Amino acid sequence: MAYTSFEELAGRETEGRDYRIRIELRDPRVLSMAPHGGKIEPTTVEIAEAIAGIDYSFYSFEGSKTDSRMLHIESHLFDEPRALQAVEKADVVITVHGQLNQKEEFVMVGGLNESLRSKIATQLEAASFQTRPPVEGLMGNDPMNICNRGKLNQGVQLEVSRKIRDVLKRDHQELQKFANAVRRAVWLYLGNA
Repeated sequence: MAYTSFEELAGRETEGRDYRIRIELRDPRVLSMAPHGGKIEPTTVEIAEAIAGIDYSFYSFEGSKTDSRMLHIESHLFDEPRALQAVEKADVVITVHGQLNQKEEFVMVGGLNESLRSKIATQLEAASFQTRPPVEGLMGNDPMNICNRGKLNQGVQLEVSRKIRDVLKRDHQELQKFANAVRRAVWLYLGNA
């Protein structure tokens, strides 16, 4: 059973025990998010936090239960109030998700912001991370997807394969290289937006 809204989840789960929410509001123009963090989609929080660095805003919803998959609220239904408040202030919203593939290293770059998507894919490829177009169901093209609910009504959804997430979890230098590639794309996008 997965929840269809935060209200439904909050009625049955306890914050601090079953899940936690972390938010760091810095530069409100850029928000890096892990809406399915902790034990829901492992290592997505670390990636989103590395992308945020010390200057961009950061948000995570982190499952801490043994069976945290049930805490997964689909991205187009994700309506946690603190997340919505942070998203509404941002020009750039990037969400980090965990794709299940354990055999291949790739990142699917989706979302409605085609310009930023293209820049992120280019920078990740230049940093030796393979990218590919998202498959049906992981495209991030629903206007209600949390990544598309910022000021511009378009954002980016990164679906990071399990194999890459495992590498990034073990290797801090690779994690920083990945984050720097995304941050460079954001910098280029904001400079040309």
